[in-house]
Amino acid sequence: MTVHQLSIFLENKFGKLSELLALLGSENVRIIAATVADTSEFGILRLIVSDPEKAYTIFQGHGVGANMTEVLAIKTDAEAGRFAEIISLFTQAGVSIEYMYCFSLDKQSIMIIRTNNKEAAFEVIRKHHIEHVNACDLINL
Repeated sequence: MTVHQLSIFLENKFGKLSELLALLGSENVRIIAATVADTSEFGILRLIVSDPEKAYTIFQGHGVGANMTEVLAIKTDAEAGRFAEIISLFTQAGVSIEYMYCFSLDKQSIMIIRTNNKEAAFEVIRKHHIEHVNACDLINL
């Protein structure tokens, strides 16, 4: 029910993001989803990729600090208000959303969510029959 995500701390320096993404491209690792959160000094690049273990090894081999974590990938339609409805179900169950990002394909959206309590989040998904996707589903998009 979870997907592996890579989180990379990077300097907020011209060309650094391009350099990191090129490392993956040169090794045929496909980027499925990405987001960057930044401050004036550093950023956090979060990636869902076609081969997270390979990407992790590539980054480590180039001295790039990376962490691999588990996140939830929830499938929904892209209707207005649908994201709010889903997040509300977690809120009502006392599950805090640490961060979220998403991407859409046609009329379908995938919400990537990191929560403060994975087991409670799984229960919300089961109880409300929320459609989720696994790593294989994402790779085949």
